[in-house]
Amino acid sequence: MKKQDLKKQSKTDWARIDAMTDEDIDYADIPELGDDLFEQATFVPAKQLVTIRLDADVVAWLKRNGRGYQTRTNKILRTVMESQEKSAKKRASVTR
Repeated sequence: MKKQDLKKQSKTDWARIDAMTDEDIDYADIPELGDDLFEQATFVPAKQLVTIRLDADVVAWLKRNGRGYQTRTNKILRTVMESQEKSAKKRASVTR
């Protein structure tokens, strides 16, 4: 957001909005949330801020595709983690 954008005066009638009740709100253009939506929903774990030191060439490779390199890093690590967990479960079931 540009600094000049913050100086623009809002054209919203906030007093009218604040005075509205739930019954005054028109939800006609919003589809109802059905059970199918919740059946398709997936759990997204909370993010945790960490500091990590990576080799410069690894960071350059991650950044090569532009914005979102931290998300890509998380996806790569998650794929490796899930793969190792599957392998560990298979080994555990074979040894039983």
